[in-house]
Amino acid sequence: MMVTGFTIKKLRVETGLTQRQLADLVGISQAHIAKIEKGNVDPRLSTINKILRVLTEGQGKKCKEIMTENVIIAKPKQKIQKISELMIRHAISQLPVMERGKVAGTITEEDIVRNLNSNLAEEKVETIMQSPLPIVPEDTSVDVIRPLLEDSPAVLVTRKGTIVGIIARSDLLKAIS
Repeated sequence: MMVTGFTIKKLRVETGLTQRQLADLVGISQAHIAKIEKGNVDPRLSTINKILRVLTEGQGKKCKEIMTENVIIAKPKQKIQKISELMIRHAISQLPVMERGKVAGTITEEDIVRNLNSNLAEEKVETIMQSPLPIVPEDTSVDVIRPLLEDSPAVLVTRKGTIVGIIARSDLLKAIS
């Protein structure tokens, strides 16, 4: 079988991934994915293998099957005390930070512990939040997100561009059992 840029683009579209999402999963730039799809570059075999592994791996479960729906969110201006209470009440260790319907960042238990001081409860989430969690479409294979969860505590799941779920590392453990 000959693998062409057209083949890769077709597989990518069938899996529901954008060029950016595929690039993040493979560990290369979105521009490089675009050049490969257009046939403007001759990529390394190892790069092609990574792309094909992401695009063809995991005929098993999809993210929508294991995600937790009704994602609890934080807002940048909320006080850290309120967010800590939410985390304790719902037994969760990270929250996406949303502003005007867009993901602005992430706040985790680790962020709170790392920044502990006598005034932290009154500080706002935006002062300690980290970059956003990775985002994937709901039809993405669970096998594809496994590498993302090695570097991130969770992955956000979208349907038509809207956040509809979250998958934490613990959700992968549930999927196995």
